[in-house]
Amino acid sequence: MRGSALIVGAGIAGTAAARGLLRAGWSVQVLERGANLPGSGTALAMWPEALRALESLGAGDAVLAGSMEGHGARILKPDGSKIATMGRNRTARFVPRTVLLDALSGDLPDGLIQWNTPVTGPGSLPHADVVVAADGISSRLRTACNAAPPRALRTVAFRGVVAGPAGGVTETWGRGRLFGITPLDSVSTNWFACLRSADLPPLGAPGAFGAQGTDLLRSLYRGWHPDVARVLGKLDGSPIDYRELFDVPPLRSYVSGNVALLGDAAHAMAPNLGRGACEALLDAVALVDALSSAPNVAAGLQRYDSSRRRRGNAMVRAARLLNRLGTAEHFTGLRNLAMSAGSRFA
Repeated sequence: MRGSALIVGAGIAGTAAARGLLRAGWSVQVLERGANLPGSGTALAMWPEALRALESLGAGDAVLAGSMEGHGARILKPDGSKIATMGRNRTARFVPRTVLLDALSGDLPDGLIQWNTPVTGPGSLPHADVVVAADGISSRLRTACNAAPPRALRTVAFRGVVAGPAGGVTETWGRGRLFGITPLDSVSTNWFACLRSADLPPLGAPGAFGAQGTDLLRSLYRGWHPDVARVLGKLDGSPIDYRELFDVPPLRSYVSGNVALLGDAAHAMAPNLGRGACEALLDAVALVDALSSAPNVAAGLQRYDSSRRRRGNAMVRAARLLNRLGTAEHFTGLRNLAMSAGSRFA
């Protein structure tokens, strides 16, 4: 089946869906409220299933060329001793967000993405056989479909990039806070800090942080092991992004009429699993496959919902649990023992 698709949002889910539907012979238009693709961003973990999705979209080679390979991750205590080693038998690629978006959208036809075009709801959209809601965690289209609004995780995240190789993938768990380190590329380190909102002074509106953020992070993670100290020592003058964290409660359906929810619009999750971008890509490929093989739009959207909703909802629950574990304030010794025991079977 072929038809017309209107995609709202030119992020990972939206550009991947646009690319896939265009390759499948659909007429595609993308509406994006921003002026262009972001010119910076931190690293995203691409697991093997996401790499297969990218290959099916014809973007695999570009992502491989612009990414780094990683094998497993260590969870550490603040003194640097090991709690657990996770995913030792799995390989991931660490892909800068800009590289991924360029790979997905770089060769789309001119004019396919209409920039500076915000969407307020379904009533403002031109006609299309399928409407793809890829407009993020604050999706206007999800709200219009009477789906649940985002819910607070009661944690915040700081993110940034500093010069120097990462030397591996680590996440350090303390009491009420964690600090993660991954490669961005061969010469840069991607870092993130996550902690409970109640442990912070008032920080104002989310966005870019300057010297205030640097001083705060150094005080919060003072005395942690040398890898964390190295990153903190390089923060001067480095942009720091601060966000309150939310997720989307598990939904009863990813479909309403001819509207399909993809990516964060469907299953925005805590960042602790490192699965958000992967699941967005899998959504896009599943939607393209379902619509291409179904006799009509309704059947295709139901196939998409059946193939993706259970997994998406499970990822939201798992990420929320890991967010709570990584920032736990009590029984951290038992938490660490449980993670150590569980890693033997991972």
